[in-house]
Parts: sequence; structure tokens; C-alpha cells
Amino acid sequence: MEVILLERVENLGQMGDVVSVKPGYARNFLLPLKKALRANESNKKVFDGQRAELEARNLERKKDAEAASTKLDGRSFVLIRQASETGALYGSVSARDIAAAASEDGVQIERGQVRLEKPIKTLGLMPVRVVMHPEVVASININVARSEDEAERQARGENVLAQNEERIEEEGENEADAAPEFFDEGAQAPVEGAPESDAEEKSATGENG
Repeated sequence: MEVILLERVENLGQMGDVVSVKPGYARNFLLPLKKALRANESNKKVFDGQRAELEARNLERKKDAEAASTKLDGRSFVLIRQASETGALYGSVSARDIAAAASEDGVQIERGQVRLEKPIKTLGLMPVRVVMHPEVVASININVARSEDEAERQARGENVLAQNEERIEEEGENEADAAPEFFDEGAQAPVEGAPESDAEEKSATGENG
């Protein structure tokens, strides 16, 4: 399906471009969100008549987004999650979770503005892009940890996962060192000076068969 873009769309084109997209993408995203019009002669005339107004509106939105981006860019948000000793989360962190964490910290962003290639499934610090406007992108840091203390350590640059691995390895070595040694009770060590066989014992006492 061909559509006329009413604003810049990432990885697709600029305002006024006529592009070919999948019908589902157009019907479910571009058209209902008024980011595009179906490409036909009638809509081309509509776009040409509204272009100046659309450009002015886009410029105003861009300025607002730049102001918001200045306050948001570089900020960090902590998400506390349960995870294994190796750092694998029992679940995942989604775009919705990130938007909610920002909202709790007084920053209003929409789930659709958060760009995640895939859900976050491990502990650590991850940079995440937030599209404030088609032409304005902010970068935030998501600090996923099991506790506030761990989050603070990660924020200071500590590799919490590496420290966990070292601790687990040390505990394994300590357990191995502390393990009791097992001997065969029936195999006793020879006593110094003791005869090594019955024959030797009889010879030593002067006994004969």
C-alpha cells in the first residue's frame, strides 16, 4: 500500500514522501495515528493544501520535544527486579515498564516513545532511546538491579555480575577445602616395626608350622 507521510517516520521517510508499506502497518499504525494518508489524487491535493500548516505544527512540536529532551537526555531510572546469581531476570523489562519507571520519577513519556529492540532480560545498565519527536531522540540509562544498594553499585561502575561469579567460585573452593576426607577403615596403615605377614610374625616368635 502507498501512503503520503504527514510527518517524518523513522526508517521510512520525510513529510510529503510517498512510500510503500505493508497494509497492516498502514491500517494499524500510520493511518489511525494520522501520520499518513492513503496515496491517491484526492489526498495528494489535501496534503498540498495543508502542507504549510503541517510544517508549522511540526516545527512547534519539535521545539517542545527539544525542550523536553534536554531535561530527559542522560537521565537514569532504576528498576528493581528478581534475578538469578548469574543475572538472568525472572521475567523481563519492557517499554511499558520503562515508561512507568520514568513516570514514577516525575518524567512523562509514552510507551510508544521507548525504543527497545527486545525486552531486557538481564541485570545491568542499558542505554535506551526515547523518541520525543520524529526528529528529536533522547538517550536514557536503565539500571536493572535486585536492590537499591546493587543499583547504586552499578551506577558507580561496579561489575556486580563479575563480583557474583567470583564470590560463587570462592565459595565453591572453600567448600571443596572443607570437605572431609574419607578413608577405607579396613585398610589400616602399617605400624612401624610390626611384622608384615603371619609367616614373619611366627619367625619372629620362634614358632614353626
